[in-house]
Amino acid sequence: MSKKRTQTGANHHGSASDIAAEQDEQVSASAAQDAVADDAANAQDAAEAGTDAQTAPAAENDTLAELRTDAQRNLEGWQRTMAEFQNYRRRTEREQQELRQRAALDTLTRILPIIDDFERALDNTPDDLQEHPWLAGVALIMGKFKRLLEEHEVETIDPVGEPFDPNLHQAVSMDDSDEVESGHVIETLQKGYKSDNTLLRAAIVRVAN
Repeated sequence: MSKKRTQTGANHHGSASDIAAEQDEQVSASAAQDAVADDAANAQDAAEAGTDAQTAPAAENDTLAELRTDAQRNLEGWQRTMAEFQNYRRRTEREQQELRQRAALDTLTRILPIIDDFERALDNTPDDLQEHPWLAGVALIMGKFKRLLEEHEVETIDPVGEPFDPNLHQAVSMDDSDEVESGHVIETLQKGYKSDNTLLRAAIVRVAN
């Protein structure tokens, strides 16, 4: 009886040891799995960190490139605006200068008949008045008118002996002439005036047949 109990106890003891060993193996296996999982997680974290580390400089480079593009675009826009403004200012100044010149020429055109009168007066002065102080005053006024025309680059058109030019001359008659070639001006009845390409007044002339 005692022998049987001892054998039963031994069997029971052996079963408990086996269970403990099996539990230890399970714990070890679980720990190993946990370790493997931790290593995998750490490896993934490291990979993600490396990816983030590589992505950050790339993102900074993209941002810097965009800023440089925007700066270049703004610079080009500013340069275009400045160029357009310079062109506008030059065009405005040119237009204002042309307007002032046109106004001055219009005024000079109005005084041309007065200059004609002074010239006729001086050309037809009686001999007994050639030394009169009054004539010297008239000549002085006439000189001022001529200087005014010169200041505005106004040229006199007196085309005697020149070919008739319908752009500058106004013919009032066609006459025979032994001294002037046909189609040329015989006499200037009234002088014309021009400033550069602007005709203030055509010369009134007689033309040879």
